[in-house]
Amino acid sequence: MDTTLILTFRLLLAALSLLPWHPAVSALQDVTTELFGSEAWGILAAFGDFNSDKQTDIFLIRSKNQLIILLADVKAPYYKPKSTVVLQWSDLVITNVVPGDYDGDSQMDVLLSLHSKNLDDNTTIVIFWGNNQTLDPKLFTILKDSFLDEPLVLDFNGDMIPDVFGTIKGNAKPQICSLIGRNQSWYSALDSDIQMYVPHSHAFIDLNKDFTAGRRCYLDQGERRDLFLTTKEPDGIHFETWENKDGNFSKAPVPYDTKKPPNAKKIGQSAFADFDGDGQQEQLLPVCADEACLESIIYRSMQGSEQWIPILSNLKNGNTVWGFISQEPTPLLPFPGPIIHLGDYNMDGFPDALAILKNTSGSNKQAFLLENVPCIDASCKTVGRMFKVLWELSELNQIKNAVVATFFDIYEDGILDLLVLSENKENSKFTIHALRNNFDADAYFVKVIVLSGLCSNDCPHKVTPFGVNQPGPYIMYTTADANGYLKNASAGQLSQSAHFALQLPYVVLGLGRSANFLDHLYVGIPRPQGEKSIRKQEWTAIIPNSQLIVIPYPHNSPKSWSAKLYLTPSNIVLLTAIALIGVCVFILAIIGILHWQEKKADDREKRQEAHRFHFDAM
Repeated sequence: MDTTLILTFRLLLAALSLLPWHPAVSALQDVTTELFGSEAWGILAAFGDFNSDKQTDIFLIRSKNQLIILLADVKAPYYKPKSTVVLQWSDLVITNVVPGDYDGDSQMDVLLSLHSKNLDDNTTIVIFWGNNQTLDPKLFTILKDSFLDEPLVLDFNGDMIPDVFGTIKGNAKPQICSLIGRNQSWYSALDSDIQMYVPHSHAFIDLNKDFTAGRRCYLDQGERRDLFLTTKEPDGIHFETWENKDGNFSKAPVPYDTKKPPNAKKIGQSAFADFDGDGQQEQLLPVCADEACLESIIYRSMQGSEQWIPILSNLKNGNTVWGFISQEPTPLLPFPGPIIHLGDYNMDGFPDALAILKNTSGSNKQAFLLENVPCIDASCKTVGRMFKVLWELSELNQIKNAVVATFFDIYEDGILDLLVLSENKENSKFTIHALRNNFDADAYFVKVIVLSGLCSNDCPHKVTPFGVNQPGPYIMYTTADANGYLKNASAGQLSQSAHFALQLPYVVLGLGRSANFLDHLYVGIPRPQGEKSIRKQEWTAIIPNSQLIVIPYPHNSPKSWSAKLYLTPSNIVLLTAIALIGVCVFILAIIGILHWQEKKADDREKRQEAHRFHFDAM
């Protein structure tokens, strides 16, 4: 980066630190019509840059058997339907969508999970192949084996091409299906028989901060491993972590085999986040302590122990008690338990959450924002932070019968907005609501997306490599906060894919009120089997409020990886620039006035000198 540019930004950021801090103001603005026009209906299924224009597109399910891709545009409405795939099998419905480059040609393909209309235990997987930024409904591959549940998409062998993981009928050992060159290759993923819990919440994420998902953990670190599985044992539901030794995964020893919380009657979908800003990923688990979900809790697991710490409980607003939704699975909402979606709403460096809650004394279902705040309850003192429900967000409260709520960067400005899905029970139609986050605070962010790195400037068919969703990369930063203390945070990219995980293809990390360069930004990708060296690269002096697109090419030479940086100036930066210009104008005005006064004095003195009588001339 140019030295002059760095010095200029350092001066600008130094000026920011002198500005007075103003409390954050949270406000939501409904921009549904501006975004979608008349297309604001359907099931939100996935996100991804389908046409490689560095703008995130939206994948929808309509009429149970139609896949619609809404492409981002620069003119309103900003999302317009482009590609449509209608299933040719009338007895099947779409229950999940996972975009990705499954054949390694650097173009986005789309994986669909299909079920029969009566939701039997067969999950059929169909992959429609991308070709010149379109989907040909006639160009697809059906996996020869059906799964017992929706599969997890992960990079099992570290070749940066997504694989399909799950348990198939007739084989108790979990299987991997690789589709390089669009040819199916099946093999066992684990060396033992496992009964998976259905529905599962598996994850492929770096849980030990070694910057690579699904590889061996160094035991002297005392931390957990990277392949997270939800299993069913004789004594109940377990959460297991698996490590890779000599190219084969093996189950990690106790206490990395954790049982569900003892009071949990219904468990939801596990989520993973750096909850307390220590650079370590933690498991967050929403549960119901009774069958009717009258008592709802979110637990955080403690590293290296079977202890569960409640970080949200007592969901009571006035005299009204709220709880998670307990429902029977449907073709379009197959996960029966509670689900939370994570994102740093206020850019303070601590992930917040969105959840759907139901009035336990009525029938209303609403989306609520759960803010990550310092712990004020004795039960969570050991973890230091907790969730607090923001009950009084009027724009969210106006959306009735909400069924899904997730984060999405609508305007590609690094500020996470909200998308909420509501259901009209009379006609079973789903409506999309887009709420812009007009969050106003002295806070900053960095937005990172890691691509596959299969090619750089020499991609097949002369395509740009931006349009791929890559599971497995791990991102972490370290910097100094406003008080000079070390601050770090981390996130995994696309760690989960089943049951409408709705994860974004990029990572947005809040920096808080840290008006400074990022000291270090680390990016790691999965390693191939048998590879000992960690594939990780470090960048320094990253400008805040910027987007970084990382192309890890070639994979085994991190020093050659390239990063494209795009700056997104925030309002506070513009205000600071205006303030600096104003100060300069003010100083120039003072100089001008003093100069004018001095000139007037000189003129007066000259006139007096001209009229003075000179005695020496007599």
